[in-house]
Parts: sequence; structure tokens; C-alpha cells
Amino acid sequence: MTILAWIVVGIIAGWLAKTVMPGTGPGGILGDLIVGVIGAVVGGWIFNYFGQAGATGLNIGSIIVAFVGAVVFLWVLRQLTRGRVRA
Repeated sequence: MTILAWIVVGIIAGWLAKTVMPGTGPGGILGDLIVGVIGAVVGGWIFNYFGQAGATGLNIGSIIVAFVGAVVFLWVLRQLTRGRVRA
């Protein structure tokens, strides 16, 4: 997958994950990109573990994989940062 495809898939998946899981988290388009790209890696690992293809390019399957990974990543991130006071 090219870097441009990772960016596009990352932004879409990060935005979708943040709309499904509202709350505090990384903000803006850069935050969506980071959550989405990390989500694509996490989702690819999860899907490969179960014998399915991970994020393979700029297609709907890759967006779904990245979205699942981004939701898992956001959930873990929020569990780890729960109860911390932000200044």
C-alpha cells in the first residue's frame, strides 16, 4: 500500500472510529490520521491472526480492517488513560 493510500484509509478509518466511539481523544484531522493508521496496523494484525487479509490497498476492505483496528485502539487507549486529569 502506498503512503497516500495509508493516509486516505487512515483519515477515513480514524474519523469513522471517532464517530462510533465519541469522547475525548486525539483531535483534528491529524489525530484521525494517527488513530486510523495505527488502527490499520492493529486491524491488519487482528485479521491476519484469524486468517483473513489485512489492509491491502485503497479499497473498502482495507477501510473496514482499519476501522476495526482503530476502534480497538481507541478503546485500549481510553482504558489506559481513564481517570487521568488533563491540564
